[in-house]
Amino acid sequence: MEKEVKTVTEYMEQLPAERKEVLQKLRKIITENLPEGFEETLSYGMIGYVVPHSIYPDGYHVTPQLPLPFINIASQKSHIALYHMALYADENLLNWFKEEYAKQTNTKPDIGKSCIRFKKPEQIPFSLIGELVQQIDIQQWVQLYKTKIKK
Repeated sequence: MEKEVKTVTEYMEQLPAERKEVLQKLRKIITENLPEGFEETLSYGMIGYVVPHSIYPDGYHVTPQLPLPFINIASQKSHIALYHMALYADENLLNWFKEEYAKQTNTKPDIGKSCIRFKKPEQIPFSLIGELVQQIDIQQWVQLYKTKIKK
C-alpha cells in the first residue's frame, strides 16, 4: 500500500523518475505563468492551484472547507492529467485551447470536461499550457465559478 502523501513535496518524491521530470516541467510552466493570488497546494491527492479562502472564503461548493480549485496536475495510471476547471466552465476558452492545440501539435487533444490527458509526455505542448494558465486571473475565475458552476 502506498503511503498517503500530505504535501506537494511528498507527492513529487513518490513519482517514478520519468513522471517526476514531466510533472516538474508542468509545475514550472504553471507557476511561471499563473496569475497572482493562486496558491499551490496538495488538492484532491494531486498538485493543485487554488483560490485561497482569504480571497474566496466560501471555498468549493462541494466541500466548502477546501479552497476553490482552479488547476490540478497529476500522474495517473496511464497518463499525465491537467485539470483546468475553467475549460469546463467557459466554452470560449475550451474552443480557443482546441484551436491552438491543433496549431501546435499533430494530435487531437484528449479532453473530458476539465481534464486534458497526455498519454505521451513528449507530446505535451508546454508553451500552450503556459498560455492557457495566463488566460484567466483569479477574480475572473471566481466570477466565472460563481455564475457557471456554483449551485
